[in-house]
Amino acid sequence: MTRDYLKRILKARVYDVAIESPLSEAAALSRRLRRQVLLKREDMQPVFSFKLRGAYNKMACLTEEERASGVLTASAGNHAQGVALAAQRLGIRAVIVMPTVAPRIKVEAVRARGAEVVLEGDNYDAAYAHARRLSETQGLPFIHPYDDPDVIAGQGTIGMEILKQHPSDIEAIFVPVGGGGLIAGIALYVKSLRPDIHIIGVEPADADALARSLKEGSRVLLDHVGTFADGVAVRQVGREPFRIARRLVDEVLVVSNDAICAAIKDVFEDTRSIVEPSGALAVAGLKAYAAARPGDRPLVAIASGANMNFDRLRHVAERAELGERREVVFAATIPEIPGSFRKFCGLIGERNISEFNYRYAGPALAHVFVGIQVGEGDDARELFTTLAHAGYDILDLTDNEMAKLHVRHLVGGRCPVDDEIVYRFEFPDRPGALMAFLNAMGRAWNISLFHYRNHGADYGRVLIGMQVPASERKRLPAFLETLGMDYQEETENPAYRLFLR
Repeated sequence: MTRDYLKRILKARVYDVAIESPLSEAAALSRRLRRQVLLKREDMQPVFSFKLRGAYNKMACLTEEERASGVLTASAGNHAQGVALAAQRLGIRAVIVMPTVAPRIKVEAVRARGAEVVLEGDNYDAAYAHARRLSETQGLPFIHPYDDPDVIAGQGTIGMEILKQHPSDIEAIFVPVGGGGLIAGIALYVKSLRPDIHIIGVEPADADALARSLKEGSRVLLDHVGTFADGVAVRQVGREPFRIARRLVDEVLVVSNDAICAAIKDVFEDTRSIVEPSGALAVAGLKAYAAARPGDRPLVAIASGANMNFDRLRHVAERAELGERREVVFAATIPEIPGSFRKFCGLIGERNISEFNYRYAGPALAHVFVGIQVGEGDDARELFTTLAHAGYDILDLTDNEMAKLHVRHLVGGRCPVDDEIVYRFEFPDRPGALMAFLNAMGRAWNISLFHYRNHGADYGRVLIGMQVPASERKRLPAFLETLGMDYQEETENPAYRLFLR
């Protein structure tokens, strides 16, 4: 198997459209981690992603008869752009099915290459199913984003370039994982020539199909996939990539969305380029690895793409400090007496206050929502210890998703609403989506709390409170299932109990 793939990689026709991307040192990150960090800059490709390698190689391998009718694929964006560019260069028709939540920048880039775009479904799986049906009815060859030997071989040229550009010592190469085509191709080439180099996959915590599959020993189909890192939002790894990964991938790391945001900032500070979440995924994994396993051997991360929606930057900037643990968010209970606010701020010292939310809610105690920028090491712990010794009750909310997404924007007074229960929802965010959500909720129960904020992401996030009498709560779960949305009850969340209840 490996020998056949090596031949495919060495013969891969990628350089008609792709560049040999730089392998450059991330100087600032290297200094912070005290070891050399190298970035493989696939974000500098003509379509700002590595995906054109596999797409072009696959299409270049088609027969003239297969090319004559054109090709068809499904993609959330980056593979679509690769197929569109390849079709443009080869002079063939391309039909590309994209989910309706695909970032606008990617949809427009695909159309600009002359491809026919069909928007279908709320996620990649729905788009993929529709594309497969079109492929059968129209007789067009399907260009799979990752589960194809020629696509895998095209992506494998990245591994070939890394060993050529840095023939000396490398401890590990960190690779973002969605369907698995990229890590499979890199692992095949690198492990054939340098089996001492660790190949480490990196996945978001809410899209960890490969990590779970390797643990189970078979391909796992995820019930739900987070879409923040939309380039790797895949429910199940490909059959062929999994077969390769089981044998050649050393381990898979899982990172949080906040860690991804921090990695986007790291790449920006070193390169002045803004990579997309999946493009920073490998850097986030590299940082976690370096923190847990100190050493002095070089580490390589694949910066896989830079197709970022501009309006998502607000969310990234807001969460980057949290991901780097340079900001803590917490609730503090202070006496409702003159001068208590000033005393509290005095204990914070010279640290920068990034956020402070407070409103009078009663004569005895006040609950404040605070964001503080902290230094490295145990600075946050020292702050909490200082405040606790001064008699303040502190609740760390740094890892409380509801507090970070919603409560921080709602602090303004508590309301004792009878029979209130609170849920957090996610739904595909597109024009009219919020109204569709409200229509789906109907008029069954009174809405007592509502917060929605557009984060520039593919999915809308809503916090909703409903007054549901105890006698009607048994029918609530069945009703929620009919909505077809991801949800989570937050009625017992301490942030809700402190600030909104």
